[in-house]
This record gives sequence, C-alpha cells and structure tokens, in this order.
Amino acid sequence: MKGMSEIVKGITNIVIGFIFIYGLYIIVHGHLTPGGGFAGGVIIAGALILRYLAFGSKPKQEKKATVSASIFESLGGLLFIGIALLGLVLAGTFFVNFLPKGTPLYLASAGIIPLCNIAIGIKVGAGLFSIFLALGAMKYVTED
Repeated sequence: MKGMSEIVKGITNIVIGFIFIYGLYIIVHGHLTPGGGFAGGVIIAGALILRYLAFGSKPKQEKKATVSASIFESLGGLLFIGIALLGLVLAGTFFVNFLPKGTPLYLASAGIIPLCNIAIGIKVGAGLFSIFLALGAMKYVTED
C-alpha cells in the first residue's frame, strides 16, 4: 500500500505532532481537567492511525507495528499493576497513594493518579492501535 496523495502526507506530517502532544496533555492533566488516560490514549491512537492511513504500509511493517503495539499495551498494563503493587509494598495497602499530594490545582497535586493516567493512556493507545491493525489485517485473510 503506497499511501495517499502528497498533500495528505504533507498535512499529516504537520498535524500529527500536534495531535500527539494534545493527547499527552490530556493524559498528564487528567486529574485537573476533563480527560485522563482513556481520552488521551484514544487521541494518541488516532494520531498513530492517521499516520498509518496517510502513508500506507507493507506487510512487514504491519507485523512490526503489531509487535510494537503489543509490547506497549503490555507495558501499560504492567505499569498500572506495578503502581498498585508499589502501594502494597510501600504503604501496606493495594493501590494506596504513596506519593505526597502536593498543592491543589497544580500538576503534581494528585499523588499516584497522574502515574495511573499515563499507564492507562499507554495501554488504551496501544490497544486501539492494535485493534486497527487487526481490522486491517483482515484484508490478507479475505484475499486468500
């Protein structure tokens, strides 16, 4: 698959960075504003899917992207469980806040919640991108 026109590729190159940064912003500020890990992960997955649709891919690239998405999805889940277990180890209770709460309405004011949002954002972004790749792989099944 060779991708779309040069205009679409050029606009994608410009816009994709802004979309990705916005997704990161939504994840990191999820405890202060509407959003969080799920919403930011969906936005990041949208940026990855946009790049994939605009530039196209080859079967080897799709396999590599599938493996990478699976690794990141597993990493997000392990990070989330790791945060919960750190509460158990450090404070004696599963999923307890072991970080200082800080000053209200500041970025570092929510203890472990931003860390959980980051883990969820990684998991959701990679998971939705994996679903997109799985749906795209159906073209190889129907061709046979």
